[in-house]
Amino acid sequence: METTLRGVGVSHGVAIGEVRHMGTAVLEPPAERIRPEDASREQGRARQAMDAVGADLTARGQLAGGEAQAVLEAQALMAQDPELASDVERRITAGGTAERAVYDAFASYRELLAGAGDYLAGRVADLDDVRNRIVARLLGVPMPGVPDSDEPYVLIARDLAPADTALLDPALVLGFVTEQGGPTSHSAILARALGVPAVVALPGAVDLAEGTVVAVDGSSGEVFVEPSAAKRTALTQAAAEREAALTATSGPGATSDGHQVPLLANIGGPADLAAALAAGAEGVGLFRTEFLFLDDSAQAPSEEKQTETYRQVLEAFPEGRVVVRVLDAGADKPLDFLTPAAEPNPALGVRGLRTLLDHPEVLRTQLKALAAASSGLPARLEVMAPMVADRQDAKAFADACREAGLSAKFGVMVEIPAAALRARAVLQEVEFLSLGTNDLAQYTFAADRQVGAVSRWQDPWQPALLDLAAFAADGAKAEGKSCGVCGEAAADPLLACVLVGLGISSLSMGSASIPYVRATLAQHTLAQCERAAAAARATDSAQEARQAAQAALSGE
Repeated sequence: METTLRGVGVSHGVAIGEVRHMGTAVLEPPAERIRPEDASREQGRARQAMDAVGADLTARGQLAGGEAQAVLEAQALMAQDPELASDVERRITAGGTAERAVYDAFASYRELLAGAGDYLAGRVADLDDVRNRIVARLLGVPMPGVPDSDEPYVLIARDLAPADTALLDPALVLGFVTEQGGPTSHSAILARALGVPAVVALPGAVDLAEGTVVAVDGSSGEVFVEPSAAKRTALTQAAAEREAALTATSGPGATSDGHQVPLLANIGGPADLAAALAAGAEGVGLFRTEFLFLDDSAQAPSEEKQTETYRQVLEAFPEGRVVVRVLDAGADKPLDFLTPAAEPNPALGVRGLRTLLDHPEVLRTQLKALAAASSGLPARLEVMAPMVADRQDAKAFADACREAGLSAKFGVMVEIPAAALRARAVLQEVEFLSLGTNDLAQYTFAADRQVGAVSRWQDPWQPALLDLAAFAADGAKAEGKSCGVCGEAAADPLLACVLVGLGISSLSMGSASIPYVRATLAQHTLAQCERAAAAARATDSAQEARQAAQAALSGE
């Protein structure tokens, strides 16, 4: 009998197929004891397993490229962490087996992360995956991960580790459903990059029986269990219509009555440029420069290295707009040479622009590199600061840009509610705003973006979040300036229409989402978008907002 389950849709498309479950996690190894004379051999086994897993994760990252590479390389550093390795050796010397020593050492580190604030606690799942891979190698059992199958299937998991998501084969994995995670989790972001339909935060997902047929709607977040023939036909037809609309629409983003809405790409570096150009991006709306810094967290990259990287991106869009976010360090992106060693709550501490103002030489070097990279190129460079709270922050950033001799537009990210509420004051110092809806939701609802248990407050359809977007857009309009969105909210075609209706002037997203947003905007007038925005804001929940906007756009 057909039943409907509801989670959070994080990647567009429809997948229909049989359920296959992710390989189970490694069981806790027995607490066996070894003879003292065997300690050296066990320590060698542990070192070899940790190094092998680290190398495997690095190789997976290089194959995947883009954002996935940065995520997997961070996991590789966990596998090869010197302090963890020392702890493992100490436990083996005390009489533990290699696998038990690894398990216990990671458990100890896990407790530290879990108690170190929400951002670091969000890395626990990544740490568990690394532990499981090392223990599996030591035990000689199959590595936990994507199941082997000759037939395409829908993957079900409690959560997906980045190492698994990054190398999913879309020819075999039709879509995936997870019980945990949220719309801004690593798995969700990588799913969008792959173009695999996905639903996360679905209660009871792991209870679906192996072989059960499900239909996954990655747009609505619905999962239909044992769908009827009529439901399958309807979903397949709707997906085909969406695909047809994608191929029929090209060129700059615009509503059906010609209101221009530039569609830009979010990138982490030059490796993401090919996908952005293939999707028809009109430029870059968010260049996350922290990935360049995370290559070596012990020191900042040289001015020459930065200049070379920035120039590659600017050269890719000779007639486009390239918006570069200066280093966003702190909280879940700690850097050894910048980030405070211990903060009670790093998400609410020194991060983003606050970090850079504490280390002006790092900001100055980055701005000088951007100035050198843009010299002689026709691309329209725009530079923005993360985590700006008020006019004083905005002025400090603009002053730093001018002092570095940067010839570009200066702007700020709106990720803190105060900046949205006081947008007109902030815009006295800078020329544009860009809403980072992921962090804006996090700070509006006190809901960590990595914690699945609070994912409903991370839903970008929340009316309070739409209100803040409207405040920012209205402030920009009053000052004759622009206000874009570069958070994951822009990747939802229906929500994109609502954002345009709120007065948002440009949308930036993962490259895979650009064709969907372009096609949907082209089907509606600006007036329809404005009616949908008003209808969504008049509701009291994310689900009601989505339904109201859909009804307004369809003329119901």
